[in-house]
Amino acid sequence: MPALPVITAVGGINAAGRTSMHHGFHRLVFDALDDAGRRRTLDALGALNGVHSETALLNGTLIRGLPESQRLNMAVNGHSDSPLTLEMRNMDLPDPLPTGWRVEPINRQRSRVTLPAGADLRVPTDVTRRVSAAGQLPDGFDPGALYASRNHPRALQMAVYGVSDAFGMLGIPWDSLRGRLAPDEVAVYASNAMAQLDDNGLGGMMRAPALGHRTTSKQCPLGLGEMTADFINAYVLRSAGSTGGMLGACATFLYNLERGVHAIRQGRARLVVVGTSEAPLVPEVMEGYRAMGALAEDEALAALDGAASADLRRACRPFGDNCGFTMAESAQFAVLMDDALALELGADILGAVPDVFVHADGAKKSISSPGIGNYLTLARSANLVRQLLGEDALRERSYVHAHGTGTPQNRVTESHVLNQVAEAFGIRDWPVAAIKAYVGHSLGSAGGDQLAAALGTFADGVLPGIATVERFADDLHADRLSLKQAHRELRPDAALLNSKGFGGNNATAVVLSPDATTDLLARRHGAAALDGWRDKVGATRAAAGEYDRRALAGQALPEYHFNDGVLHGDDVAINDREIRLPGWDQPLTFGHDSGFDDYR
Repeated sequence: MPALPVITAVGGINAAGRTSMHHGFHRLVFDALDDAGRRRTLDALGALNGVHSETALLNGTLIRGLPESQRLNMAVNGHSDSPLTLEMRNMDLPDPLPTGWRVEPINRQRSRVTLPAGADLRVPTDVTRRVSAAGQLPDGFDPGALYASRNHPRALQMAVYGVSDAFGMLGIPWDSLRGRLAPDEVAVYASNAMAQLDDNGLGGMMRAPALGHRTTSKQCPLGLGEMTADFINAYVLRSAGSTGGMLGACATFLYNLERGVHAIRQGRARLVVVGTSEAPLVPEVMEGYRAMGALAEDEALAALDGAASADLRRACRPFGDNCGFTMAESAQFAVLMDDALALELGADILGAVPDVFVHADGAKKSISSPGIGNYLTLARSANLVRQLLGEDALRERSYVHAHGTGTPQNRVTESHVLNQVAEAFGIRDWPVAAIKAYVGHSLGSAGGDQLAAALGTFADGVLPGIATVERFADDLHADRLSLKQAHRELRPDAALLNSKGFGGNNATAVVLSPDATTDLLARRHGAAALDGWRDKVGATRAAAGEYDRRALAGQALPEYHFNDGVLHGDDVAINDREIRLPGWDQPLTFGHDSGFDDYR
């Protein structure tokens, strides 16, 4: 019988703050919390940046205006007719400085540069910015300052922080897991949709020659999309297990989740780390999506409200009158175990992912337009909920985390998918959440944002409302959907995480609540096994609570082990039955693959 992949920890960072212990989720539903919950949420945010003002912490999170220092910079040719003053990063300053340039340091990273009249402008210069809103990490939080992040692209800095946060919430030391598991029983599936496109990655490699800068030896390799998994294996877990990174536009997190779920169900791994780390707030990337007509531009936002200026806090308006999505950055990771291992170790059970369904769109005219694939993924997911939990659970105790990008096309096409599936399965008022209204669209990490929010709803019984929408659009297909601006109480048994990605990358994941998961485990393993798990899980939760205490005090640093425990060929002990690696108590054994018996 296939194992059930159990979620034992989540971690990461996005515009709502730290993911572990549901802190980021609590920022989404801040106004639905009691006083103690609000205080704890503010403490978690303050620990990230040392700020203690409630107003500053709330204003410095979720979707908000980009800082002036992050204006769109483009390399242009020509000359200035008069003296020009602009800000530049110190790493972008040409060496040697051209004659007549005057440089005044602002801080360790940036300087104010004054160019004389007639200066060559083949350097970054300000261009009018049409998109000013983004889902940014909390103001003042710098993941690279927490460890020796030498020349690491931002997405990899976020990955090191995010996966460390997940293992902090796990509450089980990694070294003890390495003592219990063989090297081939661990897997890491992580990536991002856009690769590393800032100056320390592929972006810098491509821009350097045009700007007269030196291409470094690290920009190309560190810019690769699978480097998220590579960093986790080499510098956080020091794992030699299965690895890989799936890329699927907005469905990238769910693609990695699918691979992890299937690895556990097929018995190819017992512990899997899945995730994504996306840092697309790069001027060229923002301009590329804007040129596609995908982003909500300031002028169009203002026109929606009949106002003189855009309400940047409400830039993303899923299922309402809207004009485009809002770019965001996010790193999200989950630790999955097979059900037997989770019970044995006393791991916390946050939920389970029995399956993830992925389908392409088939024939289509425009590669970026939506198609029919999402009908398949969502309907198969609804059917699985019905199979595992029953008809009533699907109809009365399930809900959907919509992709909900905030574009006019998405609101029509996704609402039609949801409504059609609801009708097919006899669902009358299917609750729908759309958290991009709060954190924006983090591209490959969007499914991770959804997973973190779903686990928060399971834990606290609150479903985030779509608060940025004053009214839902008239062109929705919503006869059988329940869309609300306000937060609401909800105690679901299952959540369906939905992604409709560019290019026809559709995925829907089924996530079961902790109660639904333990009910299934009791049926399979018996009441005694569940009692034994309950005896152990208290210590696990206490260890996770201690991690949270240290994190709230600013004392929890990312796990990063550079040049630590490096192995060479002579360290590997191989015979014709097994392989043994230092640091792993259990050997990798050469088992018999019965799948090939018919060929003998």
